This record gives sequence, C-alpha cells and structure tokens, in this order.
Amino acid sequence: MATQMKKYVSVFEKTGTGYSAYSPDLDGCIATGKTREEVEREMCEAIAFHVEGIARSGEPISVA
Repeated sequence: MATQMKKYVSVFEKTGTGYSAYSPDLDGCIATGKTREEVEREMCEAIAFHVEGIARSGEPISVA
C-alpha cells in the first residue's frame, strides 16, 4: 500500500530566543528552534509524529 504525503499549513514566528511554529490544522502540533532552519526541521518531524499518533488512535486525519 502506497503512502500519500499530505500538506499542512505551518505558521512560523520569530521569538525573543529563536523561532516557533504551529499548524492550525493540527491542534497542539508545535515546534521551536534557535534558527528558522531548525524549526522547519522540527516542525516536519512534529507533523509526522502528530499524524502518526492520530492514525494509531483510529481518529480521522484532517486533509484540509
């Protein structure tokens, strides 16, 4: 069975100590990092982890 990658919007913000990001489509999915590049990597991992958790719980995954 092929896995299809979905796209999720991520909002990136500069903070006093680096950057933060969240996905409005995935409640509670956030990431932080000292650089924009770091927070981008962390956010990709956070989304994958979040979606995997949703799938394992049997809940429907948002495909907005």
